[in-house]
Amino acid sequence: MTAVRPAPTAVEPAGRRARRGVAPAAAAWTVLAWLVGLLFFLPVLWMVLTGFKREVDAASNPPTWVFTPVLDGYRQVFDRDITPYLLNSLMASLLSTLLVLLLATPAAYALSIRPVEKWRDVLFFFISTKMLPAVAALLPIYLLVKEFGLLDNVWSMIILYTAMNLPLAVWMMRSFLLEVPPALIEAAAVDGASVLLTIRRILLPIVAPGLAATALICFIFSWNEFFFAVNLTATRAGTSPIFLVGFITSEGLFLARLCAAATLVSLPVVLAGWIAQKQLVRGLSMGAVK
Repeated sequence: MTAVRPAPTAVEPAGRRARRGVAPAAAAWTVLAWLVGLLFFLPVLWMVLTGFKREVDAASNPPTWVFTPVLDGYRQVFDRDITPYLLNSLMASLLSTLLVLLLATPAAYALSIRPVEKWRDVLFFFISTKMLPAVAALLPIYLLVKEFGLLDNVWSMIILYTAMNLPLAVWMMRSFLLEVPPALIEAAAVDGASVLLTIRRILLPIVAPGLAATALICFIFSWNEFFFAVNLTATRAGTSPIFLVGFITSEGLFLARLCAAATLVSLPVVLAGWIAQKQLVRGLSMGAVK
């Protein structure tokens, strides 16, 4: 009598078992990332929704989630003429960001590709300017601005925003330029390219994502700056944050109007971030993966 042998059991490949174990973990991390993202987005959603409420509904406690949308808050914002404030913020933010990039790129080149003597001391000097509290520098800055006749002038904001964002831009641009292969710089030097030509034709195309990330961050910092704007401007050069605080009163309800104005003021930054999102992600991740 012949014994019946059991059928051989198929052995699952190790790679397939590994992928089967990774899939649930990846799905869990994806869900967690979405939950964290929605948690951070919730205040923005609340601001946008409140802008479409009546003042009574906006001030209710607990918040009213089911309501009839109205445009009263936006009408009052435009009745107070928000346009000059937006134009002042746009001019100050764009021009200061452009000046920062024009100054920070050569400085970062001198601190990375062609290091100057005592470059560590230079870097520390740049970042040390961010250690002083803004309120400690307000009085001397106010006296200087008044002496030069630049009170309530948008050019004083441009100069201040340039000085405030320059140290950060130098550090960021230096980290991006350090990722450029030295062989490219040496090849350009062998071909007789000048420093300006090397920066313009070789370095800037390579570090363009980092340049976009630096520009966007400087633009956001300038657009949202409030402390110096509220102390050095009044009616002619007031920026959008100054316009927002004009809705805060000690009497009456103002939350719906304030949220409507804040939504309008946030749109330029949101649009800039959406347009440059690919460059921003690439720029902030430069050097993260070798």
